This record gives sequence, C-alpha cells and structure tokens, in this order.
Amino acid sequence: MELDDLYRRVIMDHYKNPRNRGTLDEESVTVNLNNPTCGDRISLQLQLEGGIVKEAKFTGEGCSISMSSASMMTEAVKGKTTEEALELAERFSTFIKGEPAEFDELEDIEALSGVSKFPARIKCATLSWNALRKGIEHQNQQ
Repeated sequence: MELDDLYRRVIMDHYKNPRNRGTLDEESVTVNLNNPTCGDRISLQLQLEGGIVKEAKFTGEGCSISMSSASMMTEAVKGKTTEEALELAERFSTFIKGEPAEFDELEDIEALSGVSKFPARIKCATLSWNALRKGIEHQNQQ
C-alpha cells in the first residue's frame, strides 16, 4: 500500500468515524466558524480548566478534510495545556502550508500533508484549528 493510500484511509476513517463529535454538557467555551468559500461549518466546544484542555468536542458539516481535521485536532489537544494546544495549532498551520513537521501527539495528523498541494483546501483543514485558537484566546481574555 502506498503512503497516499494510507493517508487517504486515515482521513476517511476520521471523516466516517469522527472522534469527539457531539456537544458538552459542562460549562464550556463555544466557537462557531464557517468557511464561506466551500460551506464548511464547525461548532467547537472546549472545557478549559486550570489552563488545561480537559475536553474538546465538535459538531458541524463539511468536506472530509475539514471534518477529519476537526476529529484529529480534538484528539490531539485533550489533556494538553492551553500553551501546548496553541503551539500545536501553530505547528499545524505551518505544516499544512507544506513545511515539514512531526506530530507525536497524534500521528494521524500527518495524513493531511497532501492538503498543502491544494491551496483552496488549506482553509478546510485549518478551520477547526482556528476555532481552537479563538476559544483559548477568548478564555485567556476573561
């Protein structure tokens, strides 16, 4: 099996069986973002306690890239400090634009490496990560 086929399977697995899809009952920070170019929409909920991402869930609609990226992101940031989560979001942002990076937090993220070849899809992949940044920044301002 070629690497591209493996990556495609990982992306489709996260799309068809999204991790952390749903809503939080506990008090949480909610960020709603959309990508008007392609119609992707996400509602990200973060439970932030003592500078730690205790829980992350999302709902929304979109292409396989945006939804699988949201699934991967929520898995990768749970249990991280908000600083670690922001650093991870920054690393993802440069990675998705074609810069090499490794993700020990969740190797599945590397399956999105091919997105950098399609500039129109970068916004799809970064939508949930931008919601993460906004949620943490909102919490930090309070």
